[in-house]
Amino acid sequence: MTQRFNDTGVVPVTVVSAGPCTVTYVKGEKDGYRAIQIGFETSRKKLTKSLEGHLKDLAHFKFLGEFRTDAEAKRGQMLSVGMFKPGDTVQVTGVSKGKGFQGVVKRHHFSGSPKTHGHKDQLRMPGSIGATEPKHVLRGTRMGGHLGADQVTVKNLEVVEVDEAKNLLYLKGAVPGAYHAVLAISGEGEAVFGEPAAGPAANEENKADVTTGHEAQEIKPEAAPESLDATETVPAAAAEQVRVEKKEDKK
Repeated sequence: MTQRFNDTGVVPVTVVSAGPCTVTYVKGEKDGYRAIQIGFETSRKKLTKSLEGHLKDLAHFKFLGEFRTDAEAKRGQMLSVGMFKPGDTVQVTGVSKGKGFQGVVKRHHFSGSPKTHGHKDQLRMPGSIGATEPKHVLRGTRMGGHLGADQVTVKNLEVVEVDEAKNLLYLKGAVPGAYHAVLAISGEGEAVFGEPAAGPAANEENKADVTTGHEAQEIKPEAAPESLDATETVPAAAAEQVRVEKKEDKK
């Protein structure tokens, strides 16, 4: 995370590399519901024959995601970070950090046992797991186990700033997942589709030009954001969380 400054003071923000995303498939009446499939970030790996046919005349995308919407879209059109405006409220869905096997104190917030009076080596133990009568452990009993790596949605995150030149989105607060995790961002407003992507000639360029969101970037303060009213719910683009670091001058 990093920070931005406005009239009220310091605002903690998470910088997300959002798009551009390309519409790879449009579902309609024959599929039983309306939705669009979008692709994000080109891949250097060789695709299967079926996937190559599915992405014919488009770039070889690393990630494909589907969003239900009634918006009119065409295959090859683009979704960019410009569809968001400062002041918008969005929700972000991602996979939380995996923490492996954890005990009941960390996983379920148990208080543990007293430190004295015959509780040697029992400070973080789960304690009793049931009565003797059922002669089995009841389903749902809270115990130690795998923690994290679950799909999490954080709602009501405010868009603080939009950098269309670098495809960066500044969201107030934290988002789920580790650095470079893939996120799905959706909000209120009308979807804005750009011009269709170029044909096979541009495909080769996209293969070699991988998204540069993994690189550390220097953040400079800019003007205060403006607000925008929105009414219609539409899907947004896939996104990738970016680590932001301040660069120091080398001597």
